[in-house]
Amino acid sequence: MARTGRRSGGLIGRLRGDPPRGERTAPPPAAEPAPEPPPEGPAPAPAAPTPAPERAAAEPPEGPTDIEPRGWLATLKRAAKGFREDGLQDWAAALTYYSVLSLFPLLIVFVALIGVFGEYPRTVNSMLDIVRQIAPGSTADTLESSLSGVVRNKGGAGALLGIGLLTALWSASGYIGAFMRAANAVYDVEEGRPFWKLRPLQLAVTAVMVVLIALLAIGFVLSGSVAKSLGDTIGLGDSAVTVWNIAKWPVMLLIAVVMIALLTYVGPNVKHPRFRWITPGAAVGIGILILASLGFAFYAANLGSYNATYGALGGVIVFLIWLWIANLALLFGVELDVELERQRELESGQPEAARELQLEPRDAPEQ
Repeated sequence: MARTGRRSGGLIGRLRGDPPRGERTAPPPAAEPAPEPPPEGPAPAPAAPTPAPERAAAEPPEGPTDIEPRGWLATLKRAAKGFREDGLQDWAAALTYYSVLSLFPLLIVFVALIGVFGEYPRTVNSMLDIVRQIAPGSTADTLESSLSGVVRNKGGAGALLGIGLLTALWSASGYIGAFMRAANAVYDVEEGRPFWKLRPLQLAVTAVMVVLIALLAIGFVLSGSVAKSLGDTIGLGDSAVTVWNIAKWPVMLLIAVVMIALLTYVGPNVKHPRFRWITPGAAVGIGILILASLGFAFYAANLGSYNATYGALGGVIVFLIWLWIANLALLFGVELDVELERQRELESGQPEAARELQLEPRDAPEQ
């Protein structure tokens, strides 16, 4: 009976679908818990992401010392490239022409000043010696006869001073106008200042420049006599001459710095952030001018053959080349200041400065 029961049990198990005896069976999977019902009411708003700390807006460097070192290298490369692309060699030649055009009216003013305030004939002969070195023989003889005759008459010198000053202002203003156009080309801006504003500005700047150049010339020509007279007055005697001969060079350098600062500030049709008495471009330009003048003087005195090539015009050629070098140095200083301003704007987060400086014009050009 027991055996029969086992068989019947196995048969019944097979009918029920039970697995054969002895086979392993995996336990049934555990039932997954039912998902919790969503809470009643509106769903809560997602948490706002934590804001990243805001980056402070970059400020333009205040000066060249604030520019990164690699920025200086990029600035010098752009300045050299812009010097060629802006055609500053041609602009320097134009400025040289206007320099010569205004030179002789300025000499008339200087000689008249010497005739009124200086000692004749020693100081006048010093000025005429300079004229003989830079002018052709016939021109020098003409100037010598006319200037010497007028300066002997004190009253004539005073009248000559007024006439020569007006002539020099009008002639030298051509140089100021040409420099303004060259500066606009460097800054890549159009001239928008109207004639009624631009022409008086040119004459005013020219008047200031004439006074400063006259101070330079008087410092060269009259420094000894003036210093000796002042030394005798205050009891220093000849010591005042020695002191002035040393101190006059820093004074003349300061006058040159003021002249360049005035030109570079009022020249271009842009609003500068502020007036600077000395800019990196002005310092570099003066340094280049000094070094180039020394080098060119050495070359002309020892290696050049200007007198053999040009004869009596050798001194004129040397003087013209020196004027051209001086204007090249001045314009390169302006180009360097432009690229320094561009670098300051780029480092302040203004990428559009790579294409155009972000300086407002003084007067927008008419459309």
